[in-house]
Amino acid sequence: MSIVLSENFRALFYAPFYAAYATGAFRDAGVEVVLRPSPDPPAAARVLRSGEVDVMWGGPLRVMIVHDSEPDADLVCFADVVARDPFFVIGARPRPDFRLADLAKVKFASVSEVPTPWICLADDLRRAGVDLDRLDRISGPSMADNAAAIRAGTLEAAQLFQPYAEELLASGAGHLWSAAATRGLTAYTTLVTRRATLERRADDLFRMTQGLHRTLGWFAKTPAVEIARLLKSYFPDVSEAIFAAAIERYRKLGLWGPDPVIRREGYDRLHAAMRAFGTLKRDIPYELCVDTSLAERARA
Repeated sequence: MSIVLSENFRALFYAPFYAAYATGAFRDAGVEVVLRPSPDPPAAARVLRSGEVDVMWGGPLRVMIVHDSEPDADLVCFADVVARDPFFVIGARPRPDFRLADLAKVKFASVSEVPTPWICLADDLRRAGVDLDRLDRISGPSMADNAAAIRAGTLEAAQLFQPYAEELLASGAGHLWSAAATRGLTAYTTLVTRRATLERRADDLFRMTQGLHRTLGWFAKTPAVEIARLLKSYFPDVSEAIFAAAIERYRKLGLWGPDPVIRREGYDRLHAAMRAFGTLKRDIPYELCVDTSLAERARA
């Protein structure tokens, strides 16, 4: 019986998930995984909890939020893929000596499409001694709109992911001020299922995790341009050169983990940011939201 996997939303930093299909890694591991698109992350979580799909990929942030509001919730993260924060601060002019505290001196735009990027950046700014209430921050426009504003010179900086960041850098209209991945491990995207499914379909989910583990190894050593060509159908509007450059930049930052084991360090960093932001009302233990048994078997 196949595993139905819900796509969180289409993003380049999810490339290993698409590569697992394109390289046949799931099939070679002995499991059929059917990808079902989702209009947005909340919708992906709803269909998982309703039983319409078996697994989704998404942030541990949403799993923690569910456990925070529902003590009897059964969602669990079981395989890590995006182990660091994939967002960048791109400025309209060069600032080689940029420090995060400098954002307090400019007009900038944070990500509005999903909550995790701003929650994490806000925590970084607090740790840098910045008063968030004094920021000149725009939070409504989309990343596409903010990238256009950088080009037009109407915005000094924006929080962006790939390929927006790479396109601005390649054109010379934008300059890299900071990469969030440099803060260290931050549990960003994992495979998520329900506890009952984890137990009932342990063999299938183990094979799925094996496929991802092999994909991460393939991703680490395959030329970026080859990856870009293989995954072109998932991102038809992104040029091969930009795609390859984005992959290479992410790899140098260690965005994708060496294996699918979800590290406590990354979970704790995200948890701390959420607590400081007020997203969580109480502490949510790592063991409640994470099960590494299948990932550890796959790694072994």
